[in-house]
Parts: sequence; C-alpha cells; structure tokens
Amino acid sequence: MARQFSMPYQIPPVSLLAAATDAAGRTGGYRSLRNGLKAYIVAEVNQGNAATVQFTPLQAKDSSGTGSKAINAVPIWLNDNTSTGDALVVQAAAANFTTDATTVDKIVVFEIEPEVALDLVNGFNHITLQTGASNAANITRAELFILQAIQGGSAPTTYA
Repeated sequence: MARQFSMPYQIPPVSLLAAATDAAGRTGGYRSLRNGLKAYIVAEVNQGNAATVQFTPLQAKDSSGTGSKAINAVPIWLNDNTSTGDALVVQAAAANFTTDATTVDKIVVFEIEPEVALDLVNGFNHITLQTGASNAANITRAELFILQAIQGGSAPTTYA
C-alpha cells in the first residue's frame, strides 16, 4: 500500500549551514517562506569543546538578507544527547536557543509558522540560521524543512 506523502515534495530539505567548525559563528543563506505553511529549522552540533553554541533564526526581506533581524518567539525542541536517545524535549518558546556546555552531540528544532514568527506585514518572508561564536572544536550544521502551501509535480525551490 502506497503512502500519500513524499518528503521531497511536501517538506523538502534545504541546507542552511553546511557542517563546519564554528569558532567565530556564521550565518546561513536566506530561504523564502513565501509559499510555506510551516517550516522547521533543524540545527545540529557535534560539541567537541565545552563551550555553548547559540542558534538564532533570522528573518529578512529577500535572499540577500535585507533588513535582517531576529524572529519572534517560536516553539523549540531539544535532544541534548543524541548518543543516548532520540527524544526531543520541549523547551521554552524563544527567538533563539543556547546549548549547554556538555561535550555531546545535540539537535535543536525550531518550529516556524510564518504568520507568527515573521514580520510579514513589513515584507519579511525569508529565513536563515545564525550561530554565535563558540569554539573551533564545535561543528554545526542546519537544514530547513518547509511544508509548502502549493504542492505540484516537481519538488519546489526556496531560493527565490
């Protein structure tokens, strides 16, 4: 029996930050949420040093980052140690999240509803993730998953 769901068509993954060391912090590319009903930013850290890592979703007016600023508070989930389990634990809603300093792999998930998280009235419809300065031994990466309002015969693009 075929299931009526296809990840590439309904929640296509888009790379925001390729895996890299994160001593100085960095900002990913901005992706459009114009046709998105809901999106998830999934951030991962391989924490090789006991220095915290801050993850901050940012909103902008276009893919070049025009007017970039923090998003509004959104639901956040955390798996604080992926080697011992896969459970995501609800955190306090916020506009960013800072990991603890334990040296284990972690996953942080931000749930983005554009009409709640973004300043749509003023034209903010793009999103990315920024990491704060940490330590070169901490490796971070992030992907964006978008549930599209319009689903067609080919996988959508989010670069516009």
